Amino acid sequence: MARNAGDHQLPLEFPVEEQTSRDDLRVAPPLKAAVRIVDGWPNWPSPVVILVGPVGSGKSHLASIWRENAGAVSIDPVAGSDAAVQAAAHPVLLEDADRRNFDDTELFHVINSVRENGTSLLITARTLPSVWDVKLPDLRSRLKAATVVEIGEPDEELLAEVLIKLFSDRQLAVEDKLITYIAARMERSTEAARRIVDTLDRLALSRQMKINRAMVAEVLAGFEEDDDRDSD
Repeated sequence: MARNAGDHQLPLEFPVEEQTSRDDLRVAPPLKAAVRIVDGWPNWPSPVVILVGPVGSGKSHLASIWRENAGAVSIDPVAGSDAAVQAAAHPVLLEDADRRNFDDTELFHVINSVRENGTSLLITARTLPSVWDVKLPDLRSRLKAATVVEIGEPDEELLAEVLIKLFSDRQLAVEDKLITYIAARMERSTEAARRIVDTLDRLALSRQMKINRAMVAEVLAGFEEDDDRDSD
């Protein structure tokens, strides 16, 4: 432990290796359709699949699994890129499409290349393609023909599984009853689960004690107060 001038103990920063293999994926109902489509490659209903879900819903984990299994390469379809060339030779992955400034014409060429050469394109996004800022009518038509799979809001079972995984990634042993306690009281998002686990990890390190119910209640109350302030 490092110490500051006030002699308070501060936790050292250790890298967290998040496990993203297929074996590390816990499959709960909100993820089933998305997992089924990823596991079903290359026998997809269409050459282009779009996974849609909120932050922390598991899109990146699934995309990582698919990229490894399919031997896919990540692309950035901007003007002047070789994205369409890559799509002719390999399965390709475009993550966070609705947060990127992709070029309509280039993405249109990517999709055409995928269709003409028998490869595949997996796209992840937070929102449905129907609300993306797409100006090119031909691209909008291609996106309408894609298979869209929505990842539902995580239920209590999935949140518990996510918490177990996140604590495991940090090599933290937390009792099952505490996992259940957190999952029943937290915001229903896996992004919130990440923030809670990170906060508990840091707090336990700074206090040099195991994570217990009192600590969990303190952290959850703190997040609830933050949410109340944000809503004012």
